[in-house]
Amino acid sequence: MSDPSRAIDERWMRRALALAERGAGQVAPNPKVGAVLVRDGVLVGEGWHAQYGAPHAEVMALRLAGEAARGATAYVSLEPCNHHGKTPPCTEALLEAGVARVVCAVRDPNPVAAGGLERLRAAGVAVLAGVLQDEAEVANAPFLYAARGAARPFVTLKLALSIDGGLVDASRRRGWLTGSESQRAVHALRAEADAVGVGIGTALADDPALTVRLAPAPRLAPSRIVFDRQARLPLDSQLVRTARDTPVVVVVAPGAAMERRVALADRGVDLVEAVDWAGALGGLRARGIRHLLLEGGAGLAAAAMGAETIDHLITFQAPVILGRDLLPPFGALPSRPAAGAPRLRVRARRALGGDLMTVYEVRGG
Repeated sequence: MSDPSRAIDERWMRRALALAERGAGQVAPNPKVGAVLVRDGVLVGEGWHAQYGAPHAEVMALRLAGEAARGATAYVSLEPCNHHGKTPPCTEALLEAGVARVVCAVRDPNPVAAGGLERLRAAGVAVLAGVLQDEAEVANAPFLYAARGAARPFVTLKLALSIDGGLVDASRRRGWLTGSESQRAVHALRAEADAVGVGIGTALADDPALTVRLAPAPRLAPSRIVFDRQARLPLDSQLVRTARDTPVVVVVAPGAAMERRVALADRGVDLVEAVDWAGALGGLRARGIRHLLLEGGAGLAAAAMGAETIDHLITFQAPVILGRDLLPPFGALPSRPAAGAPRLRVRARRALGGDLMTVYEVRGG
């Protein structure tokens, strides 16, 4: 038998989570947060963290509610902060407004900001955590990962695939498998990442810009990363030509030719020397990159998956069949019997026009 009070809490938390997404690309390194105030079953205020350094979601909702906040329930997608940062503690704002109950989706693992629910409970406010926690964790996965003290970026691998699992067809000509809704969703992912990465094969074949074009411009444009052991990235490529405008980082092996390194560096490209994935990701984290979105191609996808560095895998599956000689993303990995292959946890799934977007948890980051 379903719990009607739980259903009510989930209904309002869904609204808070939807509001939080309005801050996508604008609030990092802070989390996306939405807040809803409900009194006697009626919405009296709502808000979201709209810009880095701007008032938090709870404060915006309280301003809208005014005196109606007294005795209300606050639904917040992340535990209210309990410290002085760029803004005062949200716990104090909630207490001053006379809110009677606070429901959050997920606790804040940041030791500096955590403890909000304990502060509220000690002041006599009823508190509840864990409502729609899965959804909230997916929405803020990179923030939560970094807040727990990770020494490397949260890594998301994005793949556009056919129904039969191909990246491109036998001709190896690159083109859009997916529709316009999926393409916009990919650019929204870029807008939320600190960096977008590709392998040198993709860089040579496509000459990509790796910029955000089909989504609102983020507060900070993501850095562009090329995994290029031998420093082969052409000096006349889009990435190198624009390196002084938007950062470009090339990850090279220790044996990469010095003249190639110098030529790239002279044009504003930053170089990270690494012998393996751990070194590469550590070097990127040292440059402030907390969320790395990998976009391909097959060599990079297989290498990253084989090195167990992927936290989330996001697939955009198009309703097309490519048939024989298609290029699979993980064809370079060793074969596994179906009975022994690990099964990934599905964290989210939604239709985008005719395509299907699925978020898988790979490492449990």
